[in-house]
Amino acid sequence: MIRIRVENLSPGMIVARSIYSSDGRILLHAGIELNENYIQRLQNLGIGSVYIKDEFDDEIPYPLREPVSEQTRIETVKEVKNAFEAIEQSRSMNTRAINSIVNKILDEILANNDVLINLCDIRTFDDYTFSHSVNVCILSVMTGITLGYHDLKLKELAIGSLLHDIGKVYIDKSILNKPDDLTREEYAEIKRHTEYGFEILRKYPDIPLLSAHVAFQHHERWDGQGYPRGLGGEEIHEYARIVAVADVYDALLSDRPYRPSYTINQAITILTRMAGIYLEQRCINALLSNIAVYPIGTIVQLNTGDIGIVVDVNKEVPTRPVLKIIYNRSTSRICRPYEVDLSKLTTIIITRSLTREELAEMLKN
Repeated sequence: MIRIRVENLSPGMIVARSIYSSDGRILLHAGIELNENYIQRLQNLGIGSVYIKDEFDDEIPYPLREPVSEQTRIETVKEVKNAFEAIEQSRSMNTRAINSIVNKILDEILANNDVLINLCDIRTFDDYTFSHSVNVCILSVMTGITLGYHDLKLKELAIGSLLHDIGKVYIDKSILNKPDDLTREEYAEIKRHTEYGFEILRKYPDIPLLSAHVAFQHHERWDGQGYPRGLGGEEIHEYARIVAVADVYDALLSDRPYRPSYTINQAITILTRMAGIYLEQRCINALLSNIAVYPIGTIVQLNTGDIGIVVDVNKEVPTRPVLKIIYNRSTSRICRPYEVDLSKLTTIIITRSLTREELAEMLKN
């Protein structure tokens, strides 16, 4: 499957992955053939991109394994939305439900600890905060496991990361979703969500205080130039340092009203440049060890000249995936595609990844 911007969709394309609303309703089923009406509906819903089937789908073993099941992800987005709405309406947040869904996430990630993150979820612009919170939780927990966390620390980290943006309930949505640059006053208001979040969470006896500090500190910077208190280095709690990295990474991969998503390689490059300034290098390394540098479905060219598609990933060596070779060095289609595991072939390397458009151009020549 391939992720395509909505404005680049055309009738006849087949949706490869179902799209859900924040309350768990299916907005568009996988397998639907797009027409003009569906494409217009996607635009009206504020969806930035969609996964579409392509000619290489038959080469990929579906369904893809993920650290957390689609059903659990949907349930978690719904619980996060419920929590935000409860606070907005001056009701008590259902912390029992939050604890229950966090336990489910932890169980699934621990059971799938050999799985790398391959796909991005597709969300509407209005539902961004809820889905983003779930992604940050999953990324943070996987990072925590890499850093050696167990039991209590993972639970505290998971709760804090899932609710790190709860303070945004007190920020005007027109500011949160503004497609243009923020004014100085608007940015000052946005920054207050960290303090709002801490004040909300610290009032709940069954929310650990360290989890509340994640909401308070996740915008502090490693160099001390962040907010709200200007903490730096190890003054920032490690949970918040982890969540800061996950927060930035997921935001980069998300479609926003003011820009399209970055690619995984672009996001990794940006994170790497932020090391030692905005973010801690150790937390960046731990998160990136859980990311498929070449996600399943990526087309790559090798130093042999052969072209293949990634069909599996290696957790121990994310840059050395399993490929199915489809074109030879002369760009002729191979009658019987075959698999190669780059983790076992030291002399063969990936020289570059190819877009579908770049591959099509190569096949013309």
